[in-house]
Amino acid sequence: MNNTVFVTGGAGFIGSAVIRHLLAHYDCDVVNIDKLTYAGNLETLEQESKNPKYHFVQYDICDAVKIDRLFEEYQPKSIMHLAAESHVDRSIDGPQEFIQTNIVGTFTLLQAARKYCDTLNAADASRFRFHHISTDEVFGSLGDEGLFTEDSPYQPNSPYSASKAASDHLVRAWNETFGLPVVLSNCSNNYGPYQYPEKLLPVIISKILSEQPIPVYGTGENVRDWLYVDDHASALVTIMLRGKVGRSYNVGGNEERTNIDVVRTVCEIMDELIPSKNCDAGYSSLIEFVADRPGHDQRYAIDATRLEKELQWTPAETFSSGMRKTVQWYLDNRGWSDTILSSNSSSGERLGTAKKLTGES
Repeated sequence: MNNTVFVTGGAGFIGSAVIRHLLAHYDCDVVNIDKLTYAGNLETLEQESKNPKYHFVQYDICDAVKIDRLFEEYQPKSIMHLAAESHVDRSIDGPQEFIQTNIVGTFTLLQAARKYCDTLNAADASRFRFHHISTDEVFGSLGDEGLFTEDSPYQPNSPYSASKAASDHLVRAWNETFGLPVVLSNCSNNYGPYQYPEKLLPVIISKILSEQPIPVYGTGENVRDWLYVDDHASALVTIMLRGKVGRSYNVGGNEERTNIDVVRTVCEIMDELIPSKNCDAGYSSLIEFVADRPGHDQRYAIDATRLEKELQWTPAETFSSGMRKTVQWYLDNRGWSDTILSSNSSSGERLGTAKKLTGES
């Protein structure tokens, strides 16, 4: 068995960070399998594309024939499955794509991996890993106290989180029923360079740069645990290499913040780095509270004790250091976001405003 790693969704935000981490720190070939939907961008891997150990194929993970062919051609040692539709608001407006990619796509990959493992000798089959990367949103919403553990019950509240919950269950079932060597991980909110500008951090920065109102859902008191994307990438590779087969690992940054605190933090950093000539009270004066999204979970918080104790992994970045790095990167790379925003007219616009059915006439 060679040392090739498949990364699905490798042109996306987290997937590209994983590929950069693998090529920088490990002696392996990496095959990036990406459909290149609106959120896929090969510019995130411009330097890596020059590396002879990097390979890119533009395939849909739902295409069983092509996926089977890739396994035959490259004979991978592991697959890190990150390809997914991931924006909650988009899942509210159009859930079908989430069902297709996140559930059917995962099923297709599991079947291909299962068939491939059946061709390997016992030793190579036991060394193979299917690492499924998921989200803490599958656990639903927490109250003011408590943390999500790997044993928390699944209570997804959005079409996105429901589709990821379904894919988690498929992966577990393929391990229990067919003996496919899998590991799973569920992460908290990621942020950092190259994040598609529909997510909170790049939206805030974009709005500040253009001095437009910064939209904050509801009262801004929804709480998330924030994880710097490069920390997440290193955790994922650690889990893929050393995680126990059949086991799941929560990955968090141990940095709970309300959304409004995150927005204000970014405003403060931007006030320092590029003070406005027009906002006398600072960029926080641009904050505008807007109608909340349907089914907006109140709080997520991760207990990553298992990952820390079993695999000796902890995040390198604090909320403060990670946020500063992120803001500086977007300021230094304004052309990257500008290109995406100009090529996709819906980027940065409010999505997910579908009304909940009430049964009232």
